[in-house]
Amino acid sequence: MLDRIALLLTIIGSINWGLVGIFGFDMVAWICGGQGSIFARIIYTLVAIAGIWCISLLFRKNQRVLDD
Repeated sequence: MLDRIALLLTIIGSINWGLVGIFGFDMVAWICGGQGSIFARIIYTLVAIAGIWCISLLFRKNQRVLDD
């Protein structure tokens, strides 16, 4: 379950970075009221932790990542 949550947050983060790179639009900041708002900072932090967690998926052996 934790792997799925981490993967979902990582996907959300990658979509946000794509929007920033292509259009200069930060969706998280727009939804949360700016980059400096506490809610945006929490989301950025959760996405970063999820990305770090997903690094572990690269090094797992003999296990399907998204099996229940």
